[in-house]
Amino acid sequence: MDDPLIRLKERHLAGTAGGQFAVCSAHPVVLGCAMEMVRTTGRCLLVEATANQVNPFGGYSGHTPAQFMAFVEELAGREGLPPGRVVVGADHLGPHVWKAEPAQSALGKAETLARQCVAAGFQKLHLDTATACADDPAPQLPVAEAARRAARLCRAAEAARADQDHGPLYVIGKEVPPPGGALAAGEAPAVSDPEHILADLTVYRRAFEAAGVAAAWSRVMAVVVQPGVDFGDHGAAAYAPERAAALSAAHGQLPGPMTYEVHATDYQTPEALQRMVQDHFILLKVGPCLTFALRRALYALAEIEAELDGIAAPSRLPEVMEGLMTERPEHWRSHYRGDEACLRHLRHHSPRDRIRYYWSDARAAQAVARLLGNLGRPLPSALLEAKLPELFAEIRHEKVFADPSAIVRCAVRHALRPYIAACR
Repeated sequence: MDDPLIRLKERHLAGTAGGQFAVCSAHPVVLGCAMEMVRTTGRCLLVEATANQVNPFGGYSGHTPAQFMAFVEELAGREGLPPGRVVVGADHLGPHVWKAEPAQSALGKAETLARQCVAAGFQKLHLDTATACADDPAPQLPVAEAARRAARLCRAAEAARADQDHGPLYVIGKEVPPPGGALAAGEAPAVSDPEHILADLTVYRRAFEAAGVAAAWSRVMAVVVQPGVDFGDHGAAAYAPERAAALSAAHGQLPGPMTYEVHATDYQTPEALQRMVQDHFILLKVGPCLTFALRRALYALAEIEAELDGIAAPSRLPEVMEGLMTERPEHWRSHYRGDEACLRHLRHHSPRDRIRYYWSDARAAQAVARLLGNLGRPLPSALLEAKLPELFAEIRHEKVFADPSAIVRCAVRHALRPYIAACR
């Protein structure tokens, strides 16, 4: 199987490739910027959709797997990235989205999602089955049950294969951080015990064999581990190589093409990302920090808009977003804590970036379009430098003072650049 991902570990160990980042986002500007940046590198772009973004019922992006695949392919065509250079995967594919339902119901929906992803052409599936459902006796499942459910989803995916010579790649593992960052202030995530990880792999392999999908085990390309990184409302836990040294050393004991996949790498420094890849944590998931950068740029432009004269119909973008989030609080209510002033701040400025769920709303899109339209003129350098100091040098170099859309793309590229550098 000549897949760029199945040989990732081999190329990493040979020194011909560093690692691979996965952009976990459905935002067209974020994906477009990633495609633009990868186009000149000769590498493939891995795009992953979480089960709450894309699922049989549309998810918050409004896309089924087939619709998301068509959306990514159309966007890649616009950005000039050949189809063979884009790999689409499913992130957190499992019952998590439906965990309030009994296990049989939630797993049935996850099986449908697995089949639809494979039928649509998704090439990588993260089988995330450690979260308990409504009728499970404990919040976290025993490894044997998590493995059994992962094998069940694998069996559904394998049954949907149209090409019997090639099948999807899989990612497994029980030690998966909650999607979207969950770090409390002052906490440091516990690093995975390599002995537990290796023991869990034996349990998963036997579950695959018992489910009749032993042949798929050779396509399990990664196991999710925790090297001590996560983020929350108050910032990120920085990667500390000494804490993850034993886990890093155990990479050589992983079977076949299997390597380490790490979630919640958002907001790590460029140096930390490079060291993580050097330490064999070579599949890096990134998402919220990219839409966070997009939001910061849009809000800075909204501040500039408010200071300019002669704008008859201002976008009032922050007010529009506040209205949307308070009308439909289901995407942030269970994640943020505090009094009303604190909640308002978190809705707009938390690094967990729950505001990303609302950009696809028609009213948000209209407000963004109005903002960009209002600022389609040369903007004062002093205002840009004051509102976007970290981007001003790039804005000046690119000469995009009159192109607010290009300024927003500068912000996303700035956030994504460390991942490209670390994975070279």
